[in-house]
Amino acid sequence: MSQIKLSARQLAIIEFVKEHEPATGDQIARSLELTRATIRADLSILTMTGILDARPKVGYFYSGLDLNPTIYEDIRQLQVEAIMTTPVFVTKETSIHDAIVTLFLEDTGSLYVIESSALIGIVSRKDLLKGALADTDKKATPIATIMTRMPNILTVTKNDTALYAAQQLVIHQIDSLPVMDAEKAIGKVSKTRLVQLFVDTFKNE
Repeated sequence: MSQIKLSARQLAIIEFVKEHEPATGDQIARSLELTRATIRADLSILTMTGILDARPKVGYFYSGLDLNPTIYEDIRQLQVEAIMTTPVFVTKETSIHDAIVTLFLEDTGSLYVIESSALIGIVSRKDLLKGALADTDKKATPIATIMTRMPNILTVTKNDTALYAAQQLVIHQIDSLPVMDAEKAIGKVSKTRLVQLFVDTFKNE
């Protein structure tokens, strides 16, 4: 398996963090004369591979770990199919009340709305919270009124890489991605599943 080298920009980020930790994303971006959005994917790669540690409201730290090229290559090649989980499906007629109950019973972060097996929408915890606060008749109001509809849903396929999926979650600040086969959702990739993947990968390194 060939070694994968970090990009010049990623190496520059590591060096800056080593010298200025804790370094915020804005500080790192300014040092490179780039925008925070431009380096967001680089930071996600460096944190997910264990090279940097990210602490909310504090900044980035250098972990002290050297990059293991074999593990990095394994992560780059790992496909969504290997890590996707089974979504929880509901119909557009499901009430906001029943959707909230299902969400907590299934311990999931989102519900996938289908019609004739085709994915037509997604309802997140945030959507349901807003719907519950705004609606006085939750037992009658269908989730179709609050769901995010296709084609306004970001998706991946089973052949996309897990790293690509992680980058999309970070860049677009969403909690999960449907894994699609034509119009049918065959799985999902969530932030929780990806975090578990990287914890399991690097805990013994």
